[in-house]
Amino acid sequence: MSTTVLASGSILDPMFWIGPQGLFASAVLPTILVIVFVETGLLFPLLPGESLLFTGGLLAAHGTLDIWVLAPAVAVVAVLGDQTGYFIGRRIGPALFKKEDSRFFKQHYVTESHAFFEKYGPWAIILARFMPFVRTFTPVVAGVSYMRYPVYLGFDIVGGVLWGGGVTVAGYFLGNVPFVHQNLEKIILAILFVSMIPAFIAAWRGYRGRRKPAQATDESDDSAVTL
Repeated sequence: MSTTVLASGSILDPMFWIGPQGLFASAVLPTILVIVFVETGLLFPLLPGESLLFTGGLLAAHGTLDIWVLAPAVAVVAVLGDQTGYFIGRRIGPALFKKEDSRFFKQHYVTESHAFFEKYGPWAIILARFMPFVRTFTPVVAGVSYMRYPVYLGFDIVGGVLWGGGVTVAGYFLGNVPFVHQNLEKIILAILFVSMIPAFIAAWRGYRGRRKPAQATDESDDSAVTL
């Protein structure tokens, strides 16, 4: 690959992991599969998603990986990760909604995923695949809600193939397009930004939701003083 992209030091940057000077540049395929499994199955959302798969497809286009191994492997691991998340939800149940915030876990991840699941039902399993943070916790919420496992599994397989295989194959077919090849770093940054938009919107809505009760309380206090 003639365009050399240096690892930026951010764990959300796929080049930090599998770039030419990445942390695991010598073990690209295992690294991609481990990251996919951890993000989807072990409640650790702060990892690259679409950008990682797209980059993997680009590397396959340049001969670093075999796309016919990469795409099916990612799809399978994505499904296995979600199964792990589902059974974690079945196991820990409502305790997840009482877990305190930490550096890598925020309670609003769970509440937003729960709202998303309630809104879209089984289709949330597919749609959540393309939403950072939400894709990590929606399988857990499905488990907490005791969603019928055969239904969950069927939708999850479809989502895993569309996300894991689809994004990877897209990167593969675009890998030899001159514009993509020459602007790789900008494209990866753009994918990162676009994939984070739903999280930004959810955070903004959550902020506004917390502000409204506070404003209502302030206005009520002001009225009481005036009276």
